[in-house]
Amino acid sequence: MNKIANQFTSIEQVTERYLNQKNPERVQPQGQSFEEILQKKRDVSLSSELKFSKHATMRLENRNINLSKEQSMRLENGVQKASEKGIKESLVIVDSLAFIVNVPNKTVVTAMDQEESGDNIFTNIDGAVII
Repeated sequence: MNKIANQFTSIEQVTERYLNQKNPERVQPQGQSFEEILQKKRDVSLSSELKFSKHATMRLENRNINLSKEQSMRLENGVQKASEKGIKESLVIVDSLAFIVNVPNKTVVTAMDQEESGDNIFTNIDGAVII
């Protein structure tokens, strides 16, 4: 029985060996720090471009709607404002174009021009942004 007891290190010895070192070698992190990675992730999520669903893409093509760069930026700005207000499904109006956007996914679900939105009735939204 004595033989077995001498083969194991006591808790006190382990504590002494690993926790009470006078000059522990500091391990320098390689690459980016966690904070840098987190900040990049935040920056990407804030600046990521909108996605267009298949349905929205077909609507834009069928109606010959071409967004200018300035309109696209305004649409993204509207989605960002909707996100800040906690809107989940938003109507975003840019000039004479109306977009229904799933805000958390940053996805344009459908798009229509002024002629098509003549009824001015929009359902399944919880907020609207007019840019």
